[in-house]
Amino acid sequence: MSTLQKLVKSVPNTPGVYKFFNSGSTLIYVGKAKDLKKRVSSYFNKSAQHSRKTKKLVSEIENIEFIVTNSEFDALLLENNLIKTNQPKYNILLKDDKTFPYLCLTNQRFPRIYSTRKLDKSKGEYFGPYTSAVNMRAVLDLVNRLYSLRTCKFDLSEANIKNKKFKVCLEYHIGNCKGPCEGLQSEKDYSANLQQAVNILKGDLTSPKRFLEDQMKQYASHLEFEQAEEVKHKLDQLNTFYNKSVVVNPKLNSLYVIAITSNERKAFVNFMQVKNGSIFQSKSLEIKKQLEEKDTDLIISSIARLVNDWESNSEITVLSNLEVSDAPQPIHIEVPKIGDKRKLVDMALKNALFLKKNSEQKSEEPTYSDKVLLQLQQALSL
Repeated sequence: MSTLQKLVKSVPNTPGVYKFFNSGSTLIYVGKAKDLKKRVSSYFNKSAQHSRKTKKLVSEIENIEFIVTNSEFDALLLENNLIKTNQPKYNILLKDDKTFPYLCLTNQRFPRIYSTRKLDKSKGEYFGPYTSAVNMRAVLDLVNRLYSLRTCKFDLSEANIKNKKFKVCLEYHIGNCKGPCEGLQSEKDYSANLQQAVNILKGDLTSPKRFLEDQMKQYASHLEFEQAEEVKHKLDQLNTFYNKSVVVNPKLNSLYVIAITSNERKAFVNFMQVKNGSIFQSKSLEIKKQLEEKDTDLIISSIARLVNDWESNSEITVLSNLEVSDAPQPIHIEVPKIGDKRKLVDMALKNALFLKKNSEQKSEEPTYSDKVLLQLQQALSL
C-alpha cells in the first residue's frame, strides 16, 4: 500500500477541511467536507469521471493533511480563511478578493466607533462586513454627525476625568463632540446617543427617527426652539440617508440575496444584504474557475467569502436563483418564485448578468500586443 493510500485510509468520517500538497510540500488545494473520508477518497476512486483539471490536481498530490471541525459550517469558514491566506493554485480565484471593512464599537468607557479591516473580538463589537468602503464611511459619518460621538483614543475612566487629565480638542470646539473627556457630557447622555447609533449600524433607522422626533417635540414644548431646530436638522439628515436606501418591504426583516451566472472559465456573482426590508449593501464579484466547479458549489464558497463573521448558532436565510440541496447549517437557501423576494433575486441576477456581459466584452477587445501585431502586418503588407 502506497503512502498516499495509507493517508486516505487514515482520514476520519467527520466534518472538516482537507489540504493537498505537491512534491515540493506546497499547498495546492484546500477543500471542506461533511464527511472527510468520503470526500477525500472520491479523488482517488478509479471509476470516478473527473474533469481534466481535477485529474491534473490528483496527479500532483504527494501529501494530505486534514483538520477536523465541529460542523460543516465551521469547515466552510475555515476553508475560506485558508484559501485567503495561502491562495492555493487549484482553488477558485476571487477577483477583487480582499478583507472587507467593518465598524468596531469599542468596549471601553464612552465607547467610540471606528473603521477597521482587522477583527479582534477582544476590542469590542463588530458590524459588517461592508462590501463597499464608501457605504461604510457614509454610515460612520452619519452616526458621528447625528450623535457627536468621540473619536479620540483616551482612557476616559472616572478617575482620569475627575483628575482633569485631558483637555477638549478641536472636535469639541467645532461641535462634533460634547467633551466627555472633561466631564462636560454625562455617561448616561452619551449612552443614550450611542444606543441610537448602534440601531443605525444594525440597519434599524426607525428607532433613531422616533428618538429624534420625540427630542424635537420636547424642545419645542419647552420653547427651546434653537435646540429643536438643531434636532430637526439631524432628523432631515437621517431621512435623506433613509431615502437613499432601496426599501423593498419592511416585513422581509433581514436576509441575504445571492445570484450567480457563469461561462466555461468564470462565474459572476451578485450579493445583497437586506436589513429591515431595505437593501443595505450590494457587491458584484468575478470568480475564475479552477476545477470546473458547479455554480451551486460557488454559491456556498461565495457566501463564506463575503460574510465570514456569521455565528454558527443562528440561522442564515439566503435567497438565490439556484437550488442548493447540501448547504451546511445554519445556512438556509431559498429560491422564491413570486413576490418581493423573487424581485430581489431578479435584481441580483440582473447585476450578475451585467458583470458577465462587461467581462466578456472586455475579453473580446484586442490586447495591446494584438494591436501592435496588427499594425506590423499592415505596415509590412502581410
